[in-house]
Amino acid sequence: MSDSHSISANQSSRLNYIILITVIIAAGLSQGLLLPVLSILLEQKGVSSSLNGLNAAALYVGSFAMTLVAERILSAIGFKKLITAGISIVLVSLICFPLLPGVKAWFVLRLLVGIGDSAINYAAQLWVLLMTPAEHRGRNLSLYGMSYGLGFSLGPLGISLLRFGQAAPFAVIALLFLFVLILVALKLPDSHPDKVEHGEGQARRFARSYTLAWYALIPALLYGYMEASLNSNFPVYGLRIGFSANQIAALLPFAGIGGLLLQMPLGIWSDRYGRKKILIFSGVGGGLAFALLPLTGDRFLWTLAVLMAAGGLVGSFFSLGLSYAADILPRNLLPAANVVSSFHYSFGSIMGPGIGGVLLQFGWGGGVFVLLGVLYIVFGLAGLLFSPRKPI
Repeated sequence: MSDSHSISANQSSRLNYIILITVIIAAGLSQGLLLPVLSILLEQKGVSSSLNGLNAAALYVGSFAMTLVAERILSAIGFKKLITAGISIVLVSLICFPLLPGVKAWFVLRLLVGIGDSAINYAAQLWVLLMTPAEHRGRNLSLYGMSYGLGFSLGPLGISLLRFGQAAPFAVIALLFLFVLILVALKLPDSHPDKVEHGEGQARRFARSYTLAWYALIPALLYGYMEASLNSNFPVYGLRIGFSANQIAALLPFAGIGGLLLQMPLGIWSDRYGRKKILIFSGVGGGLAFALLPLTGDRFLWTLAVLMAAGGLVGSFFSLGLSYAADILPRNLLPAANVVSSFHYSFGSIMGPGIGGVLLQFGWGGGVFVLLGVLYIVFGLAGLLFSPRKPI
């Protein structure tokens, strides 16, 4: 009886993991599609690049706001209800985008998508982190990261659906979210996280996470900055240097494809050689690739190769950082570290489109990628100063 119960529990856990992977692919698709599609539509309407960038940042303002309350909401309602609520918010927003055109309406809708996506990501990644045994952490988090990367890299292909009408990309992704919502509602168990001891305040737990694992938490900030910058600013940059919308739609996924190809090898190498060494190597290498991107100009194949190399090296940053944090933090600080990572991701994502939009506004489009490269290189070199401390 105990063997059959163990097998049943393992099968249930595997099913839950597969559903969570499906959910996170959908979340990646929604962000990967909305950022470039809306940037292109606003550019074609004559909206300035700085306002375009600020509008794109609205998604991450919503995500940031959700991060501030995610831990408490999850504790109150559990994983399934939080994921279901997040999916529902994104679904309704997707339906409203073509029905409510305009900069102001899209700003509000992007806020709502950010809230929904943040709820999905926070609950799904923490659930995966907590239910994964330590010996499989690198593998499972790499697969999680690959799934989000797969969705995000496929998202820009939705640009090609614009030829069927402005509503087409939103309709396709909304149908996918409806399917995922039904799957979650019917198949996921109503699970809750472990109760947090409230003897130590939330601010104190965040501070301890920073103190013990600051280097493991910064990758989420850089990943969010890179992801939002690339998908919001590159379409505008590409149009201005001579690429067509179809060429941009073909190029953008290659940053994600590079990340998919190297996600698992980097995870395995981090298990073998140490996660800090791989973060240093990836940060410096990816930073150099981004800094070189403006030199490729409007040469399609060169741009594709550099994007693929840069995306491949830094596309694992979020999962590698979270894995490193899980290695060096006590288990009771993992929910707080997860909040900090989500906070960093949102903050970086808010800054990326805005800063890039200003650089584009002042005519230095290549500066978007030079600055990005410098940030990654500085992070890589900062790893030489970091030594994990024993928990206090």
